[in-house]
Amino acid sequence: MSTTPSARAEPRVHLLTGGGSGIGAALARRLLERGDEVWLLARHAGRARELAAAFPGARTLVGDLGEPGRLSWALGHQAPPDRLDTLLHIAGVVELGTVGDLTPKIWQETLAANLVGPAELTRLMLPQLRLSRGHVVFANSGAGLAARGEWAAYGASKHGLKALADALREEERDNGVRVTTVYPGRTATPMQLKVHQQEGRSYDAARLMDPESVATTVLTAIDLPRDAEITDVRVRPGPA
Repeated sequence: MSTTPSARAEPRVHLLTGGGSGIGAALARRLLERGDEVWLLARHAGRARELAAAFPGARTLVGDLGEPGRLSWALGHQAPPDRLDTLLHIAGVVELGTVGDLTPKIWQETLAANLVGPAELTRLMLPQLRLSRGHVVFANSGAGLAARGEWAAYGASKHGLKALADALREEERDNGVRVTTVYPGRTATPMQLKVHQQEGRSYDAARLMDPESVATTVLTAIDLPRDAEITDVRVRPGPA
C-alpha cells in the first residue's frame, strides 16, 4: 500500500514555528502546495495577520516562544488543532558574544526561545501528537554538536535542544511519536545574515545552502514510511 501523502484519506496537519522566513517559510509553502493543513505560530497578533496574508490557506496561533511561561495561557485562549501529525520547531534566535561579555539577559532570551519555549510547546501539543502517532522535528545547528568561541549561548541552547529531542524520542516511542533532529549548515536566511554581520564577514548567499534544500530534508524525514525513523541528519553546503 502506498504511503505517499496523496494516498492519505485526509491532509496531514502541521504546526510550524519560524514560518515567516528562511527554512520555515520554505516548509510552510511546500506543505500548503501539496494540500496539507498548516498552522503557523506567531509571536503576536500583528505577526499572525502578516503570516496569514503571506501564506493563504494557513491558519495561525499566537504564542511567544520567548515567554515559555505564558504559552499555556495563550494557547488555552485559542483553538489549536485537535490532532497533529507534525510539530516543526524551526524558529530560533542567535546572539554571538564571548562568555566574558554575554549578559544574563542574553542567556535567558536565547535559552527561552531556542530551548525552553520548544520544550513547553511540545509538552502542550503531546496529546494531539500521541493521538495521531505524530512526528516532532527540531531544526538544530552544527553549534548543537560543537560550539566555537563566541557561540556559547546559542551553542548551549542547541546542545540542550539535542538533549530534549533524544529524551523525547525515548519517552514517546511507545506512543508511536517519532522525533527527528536536523542539523543544517550555513543556510541563506535572515538569521545567517545577522550572524555574518556579527562576525564582521561579508554575506554571499550563493555560497550557502538554499532554505529549500533544508526543507526537502525535513520533508523526507516526515514522509518516511512508518516502519522507519530518521533520528538525526546533518545537512551541509555542497561542494562549489
